[in-house]
Amino acid sequence: MSGKPKLHYFNGRGRMESIRWLLAAAGVEFEECFLETKDDLTKLQKDGSLLFQQVPMVEIDGMKMVQSRAISNYIATKYNLYGKDMKERALIDMYVEAVIDLNELLMTHAFQPADKKEQHFATIVDKATNRYFPVYEKVLKDHGQDFLVGNRLSRADVQLLETLLMAEECKPDILAKFPLLQSFKARISNIPTIKKFLQPGSQRKPPLQEKDVPKLMKIFH
Repeated sequence: MSGKPKLHYFNGRGRMESIRWLLAAAGVEFEECFLETKDDLTKLQKDGSLLFQQVPMVEIDGMKMVQSRAISNYIATKYNLYGKDMKERALIDMYVEAVIDLNELLMTHAFQPADKKEQHFATIVDKATNRYFPVYEKVLKDHGQDFLVGNRLSRADVQLLETLLMAEECKPDILAKFPLLQSFKARISNIPTIKKFLQPGSQRKPPLQEKDVPKLMKIFH
């Protein structure tokens, strides 16, 4: 395949959103093919497009790539968002893996049963403010640069920003005790490609609402 990458997923964030963020940050235009029904997913499964029978799937450079980490790694490497050497890449991987852990918690909040929601929310806030955010605050302080790794934008910056904004949707004052993360958020949000992605009408998806969950269950279960 040539031309724009084509993203196959439902019309929502899920595990494709970080991939959208990386492409947008790299200034890469992409097309989206939304799964609306179970039949749409079954068709991809039956025609051999999905190596492990799962989405996300991205058509890029003649490949039909699956597994969100593999897709993100490829995009980050292709568009120079993966550091200048192995050591920088190792740091980026560590920072990103922790971001993914927090992102998973945020992403699954809408799926929690009513009686578990309050505890799940408390867990998100606790882990964000006591485990993850203090580390990134210290990294920014010790590194003394505008970015988490080296002196240029990497996928670690992009994916941390994505997750900071998700955390603020969950609890608007969650960054109150982290001034360097607040500055980081403002700075990275102002990079032209990212600023464009944050504008209304972009391909960034809104937060998942509880009312959306039954439709997703019909597609995937």
